[in-house]
Amino acid sequence: MDEESFRCLYERHARALWAFLFRMTLDRAQAEDLLQETFYRFLRAGAVYEDGCHAKNALFRIAANLARDAHRRRRIRFPPLASPAEPREIPDSAQPSGDERLDVKRALAGLAPRDRAMLWLAYAEGATHEEIAGVVGVRVKSVKSLLARARTRLAALLGVRPGKEKS
Repeated sequence: MDEESFRCLYERHARALWAFLFRMTLDRAQAEDLLQETFYRFLRAGAVYEDGCHAKNALFRIAANLARDAHRRRRIRFPPLASPAEPREIPDSAQPSGDERLDVKRALAGLAPRDRAMLWLAYAEGATHEEIAGVVGVRVKSVKSLLARARTRLAALLGVRPGKEKS
């Protein structure tokens, strides 16, 4: 891959990958380090992809594996809370209050990295079940049930029953 192709690839995917890694690790500095390592390993592999979608999936798969490895090395069940700034812009009409945002961050911190990754890919990135399966390393047929379980766990951590609003 030449320098210009790499620059285009980086500009196209770096922000989304960083946001994904941030949600996996809940640590800005570690997300930045893992982002750089993701692109380094992608280049080092030297694989040729059919199109941009395959390259994007490969990047997310590498990033997910790196985040899982980092989590295993730290052996911390609940990562520290992230800083208040959000990596993605949310429309003003959908902005949660400060307390709600903190509740969600705490709840996400209580989830396993795979659950955080699946929820982020599905709802923030809009990934298909096939893409999620490829990144997380599960069968496509398992994604629907694993996402449902992750949503249930998140709802439990938020103190909300599925389908009900928080009181």
